Amino acid sequence: MNGFYSSMAHGLDALQRSPHACLSAAFLQQAAALLRSLHSQLLHLVHCLHLPPGESWLDEYMDETSRLWDACQIARAGAAGLDAYCAAAARVAPALRDWLYGSGSSGSQSHAAAAARHLQRAITAPRRHAVALHQDNRALADARLDPASLLLDDRSPLEFKLNAFNGFRGVLYVLRNATSFLLVLLISGTVTCLPDLTAGCSAVAHHQQLRASGGGYVASVARLRQRVAQEMEGCIIGGGSAGGIMMYEFRQARAAIDGLKQDFDRVGTMGGYGDDIGDSLGQRAEIINGWVGMLRSGAEAVIAELDDFFEEIVEGRKMLSHLCSHR
Repeated sequence: MNGFYSSMAHGLDALQRSPHACLSAAFLQQAAALLRSLHSQLLHLVHCLHLPPGESWLDEYMDETSRLWDACQIARAGAAGLDAYCAAAARVAPALRDWLYGSGSSGSQSHAAAAARHLQRAITAPRRHAVALHQDNRALADARLDPASLLLDDRSPLEFKLNAFNGFRGVLYVLRNATSFLLVLLISGTVTCLPDLTAGCSAVAHHQQLRASGGGYVASVARLRQRVAQEMEGCIIGGGSAGGIMMYEFRQARAAIDGLKQDFDRVGTMGGYGDDIGDSLGQRAEIINGWVGMLRSGAEAVIAELDDFFEEIVEGRKMLSHLCSHR
């Protein structure tokens, strides 16, 4: 079990030191991979502990994996919803190029006017879709997310027997606390920002007593929470929003499209643009294309990681049920 606790702390520290931007798709994929790894190690630990069949430890394992399953399903639904946004946002860059060409000296006025209207619609579509996605995701979270299921367990270890089932209950207790924040990251990145994302580390002192029972992971959770809280605070101070989908690529794509709208509106009031503005808008088209492409591929990678996790949960449940029935 000490090896399990050490591995958990190592995985949390690796995520905290990740070179990827906080709540980027790669960061979230790493968080999902850590969930998979911890579950896999838990299954391996079961074989080493020789747990008695017909005991409540299996029910407790089933309850924990149900919690993981439900939360990850919400995160997957949010990630899948980003595909429609990407489809709308991907039309902005081609429309921008067409407008730049149609507004040039070689383009007819009628084509330039049509291209401008097309660009206006192309810019408006993903912006409206983002608002609708925010509303849909809030409804999804309200309907399917139980915030209490993601809270850290602040009970004293003296309130229940952590050493029950050869220490397996203590492992589940630690696993639940460590994975709760990982689930907060996944849901905040793909669905809607949860309060604990910017809560800092106030809960750490509440759990100092865990150190005697494998609780060294608490410091690892604290460092991870501190990094996330600091980067999210920096995002808000920099003009970002603490609500809605917090995936880094999504926020960057939205900001790039919002910036394009401001430039396009300014060009409209000026009655045209010079070569320098045209070059700048052309570069913005490439930036938008880049962020949308990274958002789409990143969301797909997170979905793939979660789908593999679902399969492993199903297999793990079957394996332990079979193990109990044949002992």
